[in-house]
Amino acid sequence: MTPTASHAAPCAIPGTPLAEARSGIDACVHCGFCLQACPTYVNLEDENDSPRGRILLMRALVEGTLPLDDESVQTHLDRCLGCRACETVCPSGVPYGHLLEAARATLGEQRRLPFVARAILRTFATPWMLRAAMAAGRALRATGIPALLSRLGGRLGFSMAMLASTRVPVSRRAYTARGTGERGSVALLTGCVMEGLYSDTNRATERTLTTNDYRMVEARGQRCCGALHAHAGDLDTARDLARVNIAAFERAGADHICSNAAGCGAMMKEYGQLLADDPAWAERAARLSARVRDVSELLAAAGPKRGAPLRERVTYDAPCHLLHAQRVATPPLEVLRAIPELELVPLQDAEYCCGAAGIFNLVEPDTSNAVLAPKLQHIRETRAALVATGNPGCLMQIGAGLRRAGQDAHSVHPVDLLDASYAAADGRVR
Repeated sequence: MTPTASHAAPCAIPGTPLAEARSGIDACVHCGFCLQACPTYVNLEDENDSPRGRILLMRALVEGTLPLDDESVQTHLDRCLGCRACETVCPSGVPYGHLLEAARATLGEQRRLPFVARAILRTFATPWMLRAAMAAGRALRATGIPALLSRLGGRLGFSMAMLASTRVPVSRRAYTARGTGERGSVALLTGCVMEGLYSDTNRATERTLTTNDYRMVEARGQRCCGALHAHAGDLDTARDLARVNIAAFERAGADHICSNAAGCGAMMKEYGQLLADDPAWAERAARLSARVRDVSELLAAAGPKRGAPLRERVTYDAPCHLLHAQRVATPPLEVLRAIPELELVPLQDAEYCCGAAGIFNLVEPDTSNAVLAPKLQHIRETRAALVATGNPGCLMQIGAGLRRAGQDAHSVHPVDLLDASYAAADGRVR
């Protein structure tokens, strides 16, 4: 049962991240609007696996009615995807995503993360390890082995399917991107997985922005955005990475900072909140966050320009951290609708999480698979050949699911489709 506790009870764990987030806990009025928006509640049908239930568990930790080492509390918080769909429907403005990170940070003082999670987080925070991991991934992908092993059961088979799905499924010829640069300068967050496994999409991002009259500049010295670390409760590492990126993008001096990965963009837009208590960085973080835009926002602001026809049947799945965290809904659809003759078909429950959630699909595979299953069925019903989504985790999760289910469809970033349209027009757009 979810515990109940008085709002007036004293704080039993003063000074912890969760205790400092008490005002967010108190904002919850337990109305239940979040229940049907929560993929884990819908699939697991347990109140403790809902935002309302988890907030009550957080309150119990703060007020001392449950101990920090309570295994059931840890289980229910670990099962949360952090998709933040509850925030979109919440009438009280509860900052659930920040509460979840604070709760995990507080629990992290009492226990160690699973080995897989620790290894992944350390890799993403260490540049040479990240470069080595991505190089190994590309080399393994080139052998074709992941495609062969993708039907195996368990984490190994799903991991191989994820890697196999990182090949961009649209072909295009080379073209020279031309633009006036009159819309201002843009520095791209190249990202970890995006540059490591989706470098073609990064180059497509640069070309489509240039074609739409932005001027690209390089931000040297940038690192991982810190999103995975923050979501896992490692707020100290997330802050360290944020400071490095703030300095790097300040040096670049661009008018806009662009992300083509929804989770990374959401993280950078919240650097101001992450470093709000750091006197030396708070203002700098807030100024940088105000300049961050998803690539679809920049392209939609420019039109975007139309290229050559692409005769493809496409459906769009909204990345959670684009729709719910950044509240960006229509720009990706505007990008797709700018492609002549592309047939865009609606996807039922496109606003629901696919189950990727950073490294969630690797550390909580059963819950992740339960969330993914209805998504795959809805995709099947669209009869679309391509599923467009703007986040690497979603691209791999959906791509792997489609591959393992034997569905004749592939995941693709919306920018890759626009770039293919421009390529077919040989860069001559209007």
